[in-house]
Amino acid sequence: MADLSLIVLAEAASEAAEPTALGLTPPMWVALSMAVLIVVMLVLKVPGVLTKGLDNSIAEIRKQLDEAKALRADAEALKAEYAARIANAEKDAAAMLAHAKAEAEAIVAKAESDTTDVIARREKMASDKIEAAERGAVAQLRVKAAEAATSAARGLIAGGYSAANDKAQVDSAIASI
Repeated sequence: MADLSLIVLAEAASEAAEPTALGLTPPMWVALSMAVLIVVMLVLKVPGVLTKGLDNSIAEIRKQLDEAKALRADAEALKAEYAARIANAEKDAAAMLAHAKAEAEAIVAKAESDTTDVIARREKMASDKIEAAERGAVAQLRVKAAEAATSAARGLIAGGYSAANDKAQVDSAIASI
């Protein structure tokens, strides 16, 4: 057991004895080095440099955000403009379609009117040709009837009249005048 108590005492002594340098323990050295580092940083104005860098980064980010807002506003304006153009184009297309339909209806109506006029003219021309043919046929019949009457009269006159009979008729015709 004596050995065991020596080991426990040795362990207790090793725990109790901390190394020191210039009277400072290791945690004190760490605290001192941190304090020196902070003082050096303050002397060299590192916080100001860091702040200035952060401020510059913030300013750059704000600038980019402002540019993004301006670009977004431009994009929205362009979108609105193109939407208006599309609406106008649709209205123009509808107007053109209505105009084209109206013109087509007018052309169809004119074609129907022209067709009616042409048919009426052709009917008139046909009836004029028929009337002319009828007049020609009547004239031919009259000519044939006159020829037949002339030939019959010639035959009757030649058979029943003589120069003396003619003289008496001519005298009576002159006397009646």
